[in-house]
Amino acid sequence: MRIDVISIFPQMFDEPMSLSIIGRARTSGILDFQAHDLRNWTHDRHRTTDDEPYGGGQGLLMKVEPVFEALDALLAKEDGAQEPEKETKRPLVICFSPHGKPFNQELAAEFATYEQLILICGRYEGLDERVYERVDRIISVGDFILTGGELPAMLLTDAVCRLLPGALGDEMSNLDESFINGLLEYPQYTRPSVYRGLAVPDVLLSGDHANISAWRRNMSIMRTAQYRPDLLETAVLSEEERLLATSLLRDVAI
Repeated sequence: MRIDVISIFPQMFDEPMSLSIIGRARTSGILDFQAHDLRNWTHDRHRTTDDEPYGGGQGLLMKVEPVFEALDALLAKEDGAQEPEKETKRPLVICFSPHGKPFNQELAAEFATYEQLILICGRYEGLDERVYERVDRIISVGDFILTGGELPAMLLTDAVCRLLPGALGDEMSNLDESFINGLLEYPQYTRPSVYRGLAVPDVLLSGDHANISAWRRNMSIMRTAQYRPDLLETAVLSEEERLLATSLLRDVAI
């Protein structure tokens, strides 16, 4: 997969995108990540990427011209690299805004099926509205305001990279994470079995894998009921598990 980021601060990505899973994925060729300086598509001596909004108001807006020209260049580069007989998905263009669709694991899985993502990082008061009309997806990473789109772009890249074949090494790791089955992940422990009077649950030391699996499933339901009860509405549960969840939600409400 290739991920291109358009930003006025491309240097922000240098270290985060060279470490851990993303760094290894880039080194092994699983992920091709490039951060591009939006100022390269400006035409004045000050390399201006922002201006005052029409109609007045606070702050500055990212200009439409350099963003469009950056997209033109990146999309043209991709089109020219394709083999005529090979059918590929068109690169998916994404930007970030509080009015976007909330980012979640389902979207991460969808984005991981594309061969190329182009991420636009806004700044200041946001992007000229005409940019939103050109992108394929508008994404929000939460109900809060950030200084720019760089951190959301890192979050999205991290979530998508984990889903690329070979990125984690152990392909089973992605099958046992929070949100994969509509529930939060169960509690986990490692050595020592007792520390400062805090003990690991006996079931995890029993060696009985059936009981361990059942315990983990129940703990996932319990944790979800406690911290994210909204997820239980769409989680796939058996009738017995649904009764457990209902009981737990009643206890939490009390």
